[in-house]
Amino acid sequence: MAHAPAVPTRASRIPLVAFALGAAVAVLLGVNDRRHPGSAEPVHLGFDSILQMKTYLAFGIGALVLLQVVGALWMYGRLGGSAPSWVGPTHRLLGVATVILSLPVAYDCLLAFGVQSSEPRVLVHSLAGCAVYGALVVKVFAVRSRTSPGWFLPLAGGLLFTLFLVVVLTSAVWWSVEFGVP
Repeated sequence: MAHAPAVPTRASRIPLVAFALGAAVAVLLGVNDRRHPGSAEPVHLGFDSILQMKTYLAFGIGALVLLQVVGALWMYGRLGGSAPSWVGPTHRLLGVATVILSLPVAYDCLLAFGVQSSEPRVLVHSLAGCAVYGALVVKVFAVRSRTSPGWFLPLAGGLLFTLFLVVVLTSAVWWSVEFGVP
Protein backbone atom coordinates (compact mmCIF):
# COMPACT_ATOMS: atom_id res chain seq x y z
CA MET A 1 0.00 0.00 0.00
CA ALA A 2 1.49 3.32 -1.07
CA HIS A 3 1.56 6.18 1.38
CA ALA A 4 -0.05 9.44 0.40
CA PRO A 5 2.34 12.39 0.33
CA ALA A 6 2.36 14.33 3.58
CA VAL A 7 0.33 17.50 3.40
CA PRO A 8 2.00 20.38 5.24
CA THR A 9 0.07 21.41 8.31
CA ARG A 10 -0.86 25.01 8.98
CA ALA A 11 1.79 25.14 11.70
CA SER A 12 4.54 24.03 9.31
CA ARG A 13 3.47 26.55 6.68
CA ILE A 14 3.88 29.52 9.04
CA PRO A 15 7.71 29.48 8.92
CA LEU A 16 7.63 29.09 5.12
CA VAL A 17 5.34 32.11 4.74
CA ALA A 18 7.39 34.12 7.24
CA PHE A 19 10.69 33.36 5.50
CA ALA A 20 9.19 34.14 2.08
CA LEU A 21 7.86 37.50 3.28
CA GLY A 22 11.10 38.27 5.11
CA ALA A 23 13.11 37.51 1.98
CA ALA A 24 10.78 39.75 -0.04
CA VAL A 25 11.34 42.63 2.40
CA ALA A 26 15.12 42.21 2.28
CA VAL A 27 15.17 42.04 -1.52
CA LEU A 28 12.84 45.02 -1.88
CA LEU A 29 15.10 47.12 0.35
CA GLY A 30 18.08 46.29 -1.82
CA VAL A 31 16.17 46.78 -5.07
CA ASN A 32 14.76 50.10 -3.88
CA ASP A 33 18.32 51.30 -3.59
CA ARG A 34 18.97 50.48 -7.23
CA ARG A 35 15.88 52.41 -8.32
CA HIS A 36 16.55 55.48 -6.14
CA PRO A 37 20.28 55.71 -5.41
CA GLY A 38 21.11 58.65 -3.17
CA SER A 39 17.49 59.77 -3.20
CA ALA A 40 17.47 60.96 0.39
CA GLU A 41 19.39 63.52 2.36
CA PRO A 42 21.34 61.90 5.24
CA VAL A 43 20.25 62.69 8.80
CA HIS A 44 22.59 63.69 11.64
CA LEU A 45 20.23 63.70 14.66
CA GLY A 46 22.34 66.39 16.33
CA PHE A 47 25.65 64.56 15.98
CA ASP A 48 28.64 66.34 14.44
CA SER A 49 28.71 63.97 11.47
CA ILE A 50 26.80 61.13 9.89
CA LEU A 51 29.69 58.83 10.68
CA GLN A 52 29.58 59.78 14.34
CA MET A 53 25.79 59.25 14.49
CA LYS A 54 25.94 55.87 12.76
CA THR A 55 28.84 54.69 14.95
CA TYR A 56 27.30 55.64 18.27
CA LEU A 57 23.85 54.35 17.35
CA ALA A 58 25.38 51.10 16.07
CA PHE A 59 27.23 50.63 19.37
CA GLY A 60 23.91 51.21 21.17
CA ILE A 61 22.22 48.68 18.89
CA GLY A 62 25.00 46.17 19.58
CA ALA A 63 24.59 46.59 23.35
CA LEU A 64 20.80 46.21 23.11
CA VAL A 65 21.14 43.11 20.92
CA LEU A 66 23.44 41.50 23.49
CA LEU A 67 20.92 42.32 26.25
CA GLN A 68 18.22 40.77 24.04
CA VAL A 69 20.13 37.48 23.90
CA VAL A 70 20.63 37.45 27.66
CA GLY A 71 16.92 38.15 28.17
CA ALA A 72 15.87 35.41 25.76
CA LEU A 73 18.20 32.87 27.34
CA TRP A 74 16.93 33.84 30.78
CA MET A 75 13.25 33.61 29.75
CA TYR A 76 13.76 30.14 28.31
CA GLY A 77 15.65 28.85 31.34
CA ARG A 78 19.06 28.58 29.67
CA LEU A 79 20.82 30.62 32.38
CA GLY A 80 19.70 28.43 35.26
CA GLY A 81 16.59 29.02 37.27
CA SER A 82 13.48 30.78 36.12
CA ALA A 83 13.39 34.39 35.05
CA PRO A 84 11.49 37.00 37.06
CA SER A 85 8.23 38.25 35.56
CA TRP A 86 9.78 41.54 34.42
CA VAL A 87 12.24 39.86 32.02
CA GLY A 88 9.64 39.18 29.28
CA PRO A 89 8.27 42.74 29.08
CA THR A 90 11.81 44.15 29.32
CA HIS A 91 12.92 41.86 26.49
CA ARG A 92 10.07 43.14 24.29
CA LEU A 93 10.77 46.78 25.21
CA LEU A 94 14.47 46.42 24.40
CA GLY A 95 13.56 44.75 21.09
CA VAL A 96 11.37 47.68 20.11
CA ALA A 97 14.09 50.13 21.23
CA THR A 98 16.67 48.25 19.13
CA VAL A 99 14.54 48.48 16.01
CA ILE A 100 13.73 52.17 16.59
CA LEU A 101 17.40 52.97 17.19
CA SER A 102 18.30 51.17 13.97
CA LEU A 103 15.91 53.16 11.78
CA PRO A 104 17.97 56.38 11.38
CA VAL A 105 21.06 54.29 10.61
CA ALA A 106 19.15 52.19 8.08
CA TYR A 107 17.68 55.35 6.54
CA ASP A 108 21.13 56.78 5.95
CA CYS A 109 22.68 53.50 4.82
CA LEU A 110 19.92 52.39 2.47
CA LEU A 111 18.37 55.58 1.14
CA ALA A 112 21.20 58.09 1.30
CA PHE A 113 24.15 55.82 0.49
CA GLY A 114 22.60 52.65 -0.93
CA VAL A 115 23.80 49.08 -1.22
CA GLN A 116 27.46 49.21 -2.13
CA SER A 117 29.90 46.56 -3.28
CA SER A 118 33.17 48.47 -3.34
CA GLU A 119 34.84 45.89 -1.07
CA PRO A 120 33.77 42.61 0.56
CA ARG A 121 33.18 44.12 4.03
CA VAL A 122 30.95 46.83 2.60
CA LEU A 123 28.98 44.33 0.52
CA VAL A 124 28.45 42.03 3.53
CA HIS A 125 27.38 45.05 5.59
CA SER A 126 24.95 46.22 2.90
CA LEU A 127 23.36 42.83 2.38
CA ALA A 128 23.16 42.06 6.09
CA GLY A 129 21.57 45.48 6.66
CA CYS A 130 18.80 44.64 4.20
CA ALA A 131 18.45 41.15 5.66
CA VAL A 132 17.99 42.53 9.21
CA TYR A 133 14.59 43.93 8.30
CA GLY A 134 13.61 40.72 6.54
CA ALA A 135 14.63 38.79 9.65
CA LEU A 136 12.57 41.21 11.71
CA VAL A 137 9.50 40.21 9.69
CA VAL A 138 10.30 36.55 10.35
CA LYS A 139 10.74 37.22 14.10
CA VAL A 140 7.41 39.05 14.33
CA PHE A 141 5.71 36.08 12.67
CA ALA A 142 7.42 33.73 15.12
CA VAL A 143 6.41 35.78 18.15
CA ARG A 144 2.81 36.26 17.06
CA SER A 145 2.15 32.71 15.89
CA ARG A 146 0.59 30.44 18.49
CA THR A 147 0.71 27.36 16.27
CA SER A 148 4.16 27.42 14.68
CA PRO A 149 6.70 24.69 15.47
CA GLY A 150 8.72 25.04 18.67
CA TRP A 151 11.99 25.53 16.78
CA PHE A 152 10.72 28.56 14.87
CA LEU A 153 10.97 31.31 17.52
CA PRO A 154 14.52 30.47 18.66
CA LEU A 155 15.65 30.20 15.04
CA ALA A 156 14.02 33.53 14.10
CA GLY A 157 15.48 35.27 17.15
CA GLY A 158 18.91 33.79 16.52
CA LEU A 159 18.80 34.85 12.88
CA LEU A 160 17.85 38.42 13.78
CA PHE A 161 20.54 38.56 16.48
CA THR A 162 23.20 37.23 14.10
CA LEU A 163 22.32 39.68 11.33
CA PHE A 164 22.26 42.67 13.70
CA LEU A 165 25.62 41.55 15.07
CA VAL A 166 27.12 41.22 11.57
CA VAL A 167 25.91 44.73 10.72
CA VAL A 168 27.42 46.22 13.89
CA LEU A 169 30.70 44.32 13.50
CA THR A 170 31.09 45.36 9.85
CA SER A 171 30.37 49.00 10.61
CA ALA A 172 30.93 50.64 14.00
CA VAL A 173 33.28 48.01 15.41
CA TRP A 174 35.31 47.80 12.19
CA TRP A 175 35.53 51.60 11.89
CA SER A 176 36.52 52.07 15.53
CA VAL A 177 39.25 49.42 15.31
CA GLU A 178 40.61 50.88 12.06
CA PHE A 179 40.28 54.62 12.77
CA GLY A 180 39.14 55.10 16.37
CA VAL A 181 35.76 56.13 17.71
CA PRO A 182 34.65 59.31 15.91
